[in-house]
Amino acid sequence: MSFDIQKNNKKNFITNNIFNIKKGQLVVHFEHGIGIYQGLITIKTRDIISEYLVIDYADHDKLYVPISSIHLVTLYDFNHKKYVSLNKLGKNSWDKTKKKTVKKIQDIAAELLEATAQRKIEKGYPFQYNKKKYKLFCNSFPFEMTSDQKKAIHSVIDDMTKPIAMHHIVCGDVGFGKTEIAIRAAFLAVDNNKQVGILVPTTLLAQQHFNNFCDRFKNWPIKIDILSRFRNTKDQKNIIHLISQGKIDILIGTHKLLQKNIKWKNLGLLIIDEEHRFGVIHKELLNSKHKNIDILILTATPIPRTLYMAMNGLRNLSIISSPPDNRLSIKTFVYQFNTEIIRKAILKEISRNGQVYYIFNNVKIIEKRKTFLQKLIPEVKFEIGHGQMPTKNLEKIMIKFYQKKFDVLICSTIIETGIDISNVNTIIIERADKFGLAQLYQLKGRVGRSKNQAYAYLLTPNPKLMTTNSKKRLDAFKSFKDLGIGFTLATQDLEIRGSGKLLGKEQSGQITNIGIELYSIFLKNAIKLLKKGKEPTLEKLSYKSVELELSIPLFFPETYINNVNQRLLYYKKIATINSKEKLNLIKIELIKKFGMIPRSGIFILELALIRIKALEIGIKKIKMNQKKGYIEFFNENSIDTNKIIYLINKYPNVYKLNQSNQIEFNIKLNSEEDRLIFIKKLIKKLKK
Repeated sequence: MSFDIQKNNKKNFITNNIFNIKKGQLVVHFEHGIGIYQGLITIKTRDIISEYLVIDYADHDKLYVPISSIHLVTLYDFNHKKYVSLNKLGKNSWDKTKKKTVKKIQDIAAELLEATAQRKIEKGYPFQYNKKKYKLFCNSFPFEMTSDQKKAIHSVIDDMTKPIAMHHIVCGDVGFGKTEIAIRAAFLAVDNNKQVGILVPTTLLAQQHFNNFCDRFKNWPIKIDILSRFRNTKDQKNIIHLISQGKIDILIGTHKLLQKNIKWKNLGLLIIDEEHRFGVIHKELLNSKHKNIDILILTATPIPRTLYMAMNGLRNLSIISSPPDNRLSIKTFVYQFNTEIIRKAILKEISRNGQVYYIFNNVKIIEKRKTFLQKLIPEVKFEIGHGQMPTKNLEKIMIKFYQKKFDVLICSTIIETGIDISNVNTIIIERADKFGLAQLYQLKGRVGRSKNQAYAYLLTPNPKLMTTNSKKRLDAFKSFKDLGIGFTLATQDLEIRGSGKLLGKEQSGQITNIGIELYSIFLKNAIKLLKKGKEPTLEKLSYKSVELELSIPLFFPETYINNVNQRLLYYKKIATINSKEKLNLIKIELIKKFGMIPRSGIFILELALIRIKALEIGIKKIKMNQKKGYIEFFNENSIDTNKIIYLINKYPNVYKLNQSNQIEFNIKLNSEEDRLIFIKKLIKKLKK
């Protein structure tokens, strides 16, 4: 069993971070434990130059990891090193930690599989797909769908037409067209005489969805309604009655949709918008009440558990990463609180007839902030909006803002999810250090919904008053300039905040012990083993690597790949490659980017090919110098005895069986190329 740590954005969401490690960050060596990465170093041994990772351990010990073994090194996470104890080299405490973690992981893997299997046991409704009617409905969509949107809706429809209850996640940035996918899925459900529930986190988003759905279904005989605190008690009771009678086809609502007194006549599809805004209790209610219906989750920044399950194939996932045509990236600035910057930013937006969101998340003193801003910019109209206001008042404020009757909305994070006012293209977030990455990204997504250039201003206090994690979040946020990075950002936020929330509190200790990446690798492989009916043990979860020492230079010169992180990236990619075809693709990529590969780089690729072939026949170690060497197998069962006997009989002066699982050979080969050719030919002879 081996770790699958290939670089793949859709199948592995953590391991890529090893390519971005900096000096001083925590890493985990599979065999030696947690240490501190201190960079790359070139070492010359007996005229052989190679590059090594340097890792500091407890008691000032250093470990030099050859780049051929870089696959054994994973990132711990982004937490500060003072909270973590470094392991001691040569001690068995690390092995004990791994064994203890694996025992716990067995239970977690079983729980995840059971949850997934439970939904598969529950028979779903196989929706009938009337292509002609569906195409007629789609023709009324006024925009051209992106290729990602098309793939996502086709994938959702494919899941809905199966007789198994669907659980599909559509992940895409704000404004990338997730709502249209939900609308088309809803059409398919209603066309099959099934009801659709759309669960959203806020009243304002419910109203916006209601408007969008009504507009898209206006030419179809479909009844759509909304259940939120904007409706009075009498209306709410009537809606609940009509739902039970099947007289409402699509119901959009907030948490009120989860009320026990709601009885659906024929619910077929539940759409959840922004899952991260709903708590554990809400999800338990959903799981207990709606096991055999199709569930579609829309999210820009998936929660850790959902993200993890999607990445490991336990949930179907569609990613919309391409922005609509003419969408510009939002220009983002991080400033220490400054009245002149606030004044200039607001007046700049007003001068082009735009509007501004001013996020101030302290409702108790929000009136004081309004007074302050009015004095600062008296020529501008300000209003306040937040979730603790009477419903009718808030509704009136939002309608006035939508109708452009005032310039700046000073508000709490109530606008975080889904509010779409295309005329608002500047957002100012006060005390941005108090928000998580995902939340900042959601807020930023409230602007830039038109063809105009949008701006986001993140205001912070003096850096001395901010926590280390806050600074890291803001640095990370500034670095994300492209559209479509909500998915990447969700994983970054997971690591900066700490990995304890990946699957729940009970796992946090285990993750802390071995790091989030290694934990995820263990868990992923434990799930694979359980699926095959095998018990996940440390031995079965361990990486079966081939140790190679052929006395040849292994490094990409700085003159070839100057950037250290890029060198690390390619070292890691090559060390974790598992086929000759993929290795050839990397070779082509290197030539295109950097030119012809130097001799010491060619050796890295050759060694990777030897490792792939050696692993196929159970070789654990190959060691060779200019005069002699040996091959060691994982166990005696890996050896084809007949071929060993044949080699020894034919070349008695070269080969001999040194131990039960080791072949020794004596042959003088001064050239590095000759040694590589010899080893490749020997592996070919030993292959069954």
